[in-house]
Amino acid sequence: MTHSETAKDGTQNATPEKKPSRIQLRNRKRILDAALEVFSQFGYRGATLDQIAKEAGLSKPNILYYFDGKEAIHVALLNTLMETWLDPLAELNPAGDPLEEVLSYIHRKVQMSREFPRESRLFANEILQGAPRMKPHLLSGLKPLVDEKSALLQDWMDQGKLARVDPRHLLYSIWATTQHYADFEVQVGILSASEKDPLEGAEAYLDTMFRKLLTP
Repeated sequence: MTHSETAKDGTQNATPEKKPSRIQLRNRKRILDAALEVFSQFGYRGATLDQIAKEAGLSKPNILYYFDGKEAIHVALLNTLMETWLDPLAELNPAGDPLEEVLSYIHRKVQMSREFPRESRLFANEILQGAPRMKPHLLSGLKPLVDEKSALLQDWMDQGKLARVDPRHLLYSIWATTQHYADFEVQVGILSASEKDPLEGAEAYLDTMFRKLLTP
């Protein structure tokens, strides 16, 4: 980005804005990491700037130096999250083997629940509140992608490469069964047969279930 500077002859010269320093970038990341932890635990309404500041180990005025307020931090997190969340579905390859493409997508979603449980809960909390800050992204990003991939799934079914089911409900089922492990992480951990890995066996189970469902 640039800003304008008036020259002696009255013309406007564009000069580059000063890039943030490494300390500023580090502090911004520190704030976002802390906010992710707080929002994933307490939701947007329950989270406070004081909690975020304490988690980040920074003062509240320091937080407000980088962000205008709680909503600005939340929106920054959601914007980053949407790209991460959409990537696995976007990579569903029309030229690939249909069943293996779907199963690979399921495996990636399980891995995301393993690696990004806080992000999943952040997303879930936003949706449960009616998506007040994310609705534009759902309309402009998620919906067109789901429309495109639902049409691809339907085409594979019409060709007899997948068993016939409702493509959209198939996607909803995949999200429900994979993101459950992140959104209900505490419950899964308590009920798990494995203390070391609560997701042990999840991929194999979901692979078997969806393979049976989708094999023509």
